[in-house]
Amino acid sequence: MKTIVKPSEGWSLAALLLAGIIIGLSPIFVRLSDIGPISTAFWRVTLALLPLLVWRAAEDRKEQANQQPRSLREVLALVTPGAMLAGDLLTWHISIHITSVANATLLANLAPIFVVLGGWLLFGNTVSRTFLAGLALAVAGVAVLNLGVASGGAGDLRGDAIAVVAAMFYGGYVLSLSRLRSRYSTLTTLLWSTGSAAVCLLPFALVFEPSIWPLTAYAWAIVIALAWICHIGGQGLIIYALAVLPASFSSLTLLIQPVVAAFVAWLLLNETISAFQALGGVVVIAGILVARRG
Repeated sequence: MKTIVKPSEGWSLAALLLAGIIIGLSPIFVRLSDIGPISTAFWRVTLALLPLLVWRAAEDRKEQANQQPRSLREVLALVTPGAMLAGDLLTWHISIHITSVANATLLANLAPIFVVLGGWLLFGNTVSRTFLAGLALAVAGVAVLNLGVASGGAGDLRGDAIAVVAAMFYGGYVLSLSRLRSRYSTLTTLLWSTGSAAVCLLPFALVFEPSIWPLTAYAWAIVIALAWICHIGGQGLIIYALAVLPASFSSLTLLIQPVVAAFVAWLLLNETISAFQALGGVVVIAGILVARRG
């Protein structure tokens, strides 16, 4: 079996930060989509399969053979991130259409709490006090951001609750991915998780939405951008970084997403950013830096 070459820590951190910025754009595309939130989620992962399959076809056959699962247990390990991703996209896309973009993104990115809890409960992971201080600071920043949005009258309790459920799924996604990267390449992990997410989302789209087909060039452009820029670009960079960086720190660094989403929502969707939100963004970034030291 070929050994997976791991990237350097510096490049991994840069990739993770870029992933957070790219994925921070995804709720804007979801809000602008002409089709339902579940159908948008389905096309987001389904269209992403096309370039991934082309990439796989270009790989050396020996390399492809080395990356195949060899047991039912390995197959289940590869599809678990996809099931978690499907749950995350399903709940998050719905919350974006019910509450504000900022609220949905902020609450969905409480995933670090569930990553740390899940790692502790399931795998016996430990974290330093410095990391916990950074985590607390970052979560406090998210809370300040959320208070800033709420003070302006934006948001909806139902949508906010659904976004918290999305955070639970996203935490499971990051944890399950981190268990795979020592065995499988970025391409293999991304291909299996994307394909299994598409399979999980399809029945929900067929049952709960009147039509899953984008009917205009604009509608197709939105879901293609979600698939090729946000999913392949963003998720691919996350998987690349998880080869080196721990899941708990990685999920914390991705809290930069709500900062990006809030800014772009203000720019394109006229969702206001208050002084509380600006302060919260600064606190989030400070928490990331403190946790990085831990």
